[in-house]
Amino acid sequence: MTVTTLEIDAARIGVLCGGTSPERPGSLASGKAATQALTDAGLKARMIDLAEVSVPDLAGQIDLALLALHGLGGEDGKIQGALDILGIPYTGSGVLASALGMFKPTFKTLLKGHGIDTPAWEVVDPAEPMASMVARIEQRIPDWPIFFKPCSGGGSLVAGIAHNRADLESLLSAARSEPYEQFMVEEYIDGMPCTVGVLEIEGELMALPVLGVETRRDFYDYEAKHDLSQRTEHCPAPLPATQLQEMQTTALNVHRLLGAHGVSRVDFMVGANRTTVLEINTIPGLSAQGNLAAMSRAAGISYPEMVRHVLHTAMTKPAYIP
Repeated sequence: MTVTTLEIDAARIGVLCGGTSPERPGSLASGKAATQALTDAGLKARMIDLAEVSVPDLAGQIDLALLALHGLGGEDGKIQGALDILGIPYTGSGVLASALGMFKPTFKTLLKGHGIDTPAWEVVDPAEPMASMVARIEQRIPDWPIFFKPCSGGGSLVAGIAHNRADLESLLSAARSEPYEQFMVEEYIDGMPCTVGVLEIEGELMALPVLGVETRRDFYDYEAKHDLSQRTEHCPAPLPATQLQEMQTTALNVHRLLGAHGVSRVDFMVGANRTTVLEINTIPGLSAQGNLAAMSRAAGISYPEMVRHVLHTAMTKPAYIP
């Protein structure tokens, strides 16, 4: 079967999730929910944990892959390339857009080159002497606090706010035991985290309503993202209509600039006098309680419909995509 001839209603759909990424728990939640939605709709879907199944073994077992993977190995272009080689159509973006979206320094360079505001940043090496590292950071980002995170990763894992060099040293020390090898710091923007989902519906890209989040935690961290009691969501966000529309337009522009396909989620920070792009997620979480589902509901799209729209992105991808 090929992308042009595949009939989704008759296809063997593999919902790929889990894997060995630090974001495995969220991926499994996405996979379970999406699989249930597809089977409830009468489709031939099964959940496949890539920690238990070898990718080459997928050949001949599935006709179509719905990607519910997050983080390293799943959202960075590697599984996309493997599926391309196996000839298995898959949802969402191809290799290049996935890799660019995951590696934040390159993504932010792309934004800056096209005049899209993003916080100033600097890549840091845990092996570099602290004094020279701090001197270099302060040249680029003169004011503390600063925000620390992996160059490749999501869910706010291994991330935190450094108010001074002692905090930064502590964050770097803790990060050395994690699977991420490259890290960065960026300008800290105090404000409301917001996100905009981009979803292809019947061949047309749609920017979903802006979702804004409030949390009493130090920042919108992993716990707040996975525990509804730790956050309050507003969709649409409590911001002026013109500002909401500008974020939706920017999200579409970022999606297209990256070369993303079918679905993405663009994250913003809205400060007192500044709205800035933080990052893009080329495989947004697919759980029924996730941001993409909340934004879809606000747009009048039910959770099963959202999953079906994501599934169809495997059918609309060009025959060759970098």
